Amino acid sequence: MKYKLHCFAQSGNAYKAALMLNLCSADWQPVFVDFFNGETRTDAYLELNDMGEVPTLEAKNVTLTQSGVILDYLADAFEQFDANSVPEHREVLRWILFDNNKLTGSIAPLRFMREFTDQGENEVTAFLHARAAAALKILDTRVAKSDFIVGEEPTIADISLCGYLFWPEETGIDMNDYPAVTAWLERIQALSGWEHPYELMPGHPRENG
Repeated sequence: MKYKLHCFAQSGNAYKAALMLNLCSADWQPVFVDFFNGETRTDAYLELNDMGEVPTLEAKNVTLTQSGVILDYLADAFEQFDANSVPEHREVLRWILFDNNKLTGSIAPLRFMREFTDQGENEVTAFLHARAAAALKILDTRVAKSDFIVGEEPTIADISLCGYLFWPEETGIDMNDYPAVTAWLERIQALSGWEHPYELMPGHPRENG
């Protein structure tokens, strides 16, 4: 395979990279990372990715980490889902940074606490829920104005921002509150090559839970 993506089905950040590869019809192979049993903390994995995170992309003679960097690299490699100008590229980057800080930065730990721990609802989940709701409101306003984040064609900004939004039952967020986001997600699902994260990456259902 030309590309190897170290990933697991429950990771929205890994899904961003996996979805991009699939949408680009890339020759790629998912490599299962047993995150829930500590594989990302092993010496072997840290040798591959010193941040101890998923995803990790092996591509030709480079190894890349962080979903935003991987998306940017693949947009260059395939000349797809990229900006059409330098100002547009800055706008794409602006929304990827917003996603990493505000949307994924809140909804990912919210989902983890609600779905993969036994902590239940608490002050932390309430804080994360409110933060995720605020980010989704901003996103809803944006995609109510255009079909995609930057103009009328999908870019890696869309691929980044949708990464954690196909599990509403696991986040506890009512997507009916965000009709423009729901319509935008349907447009993404209509793209050739789209698959749900639990179908696209290995590790679902979890053997240990």
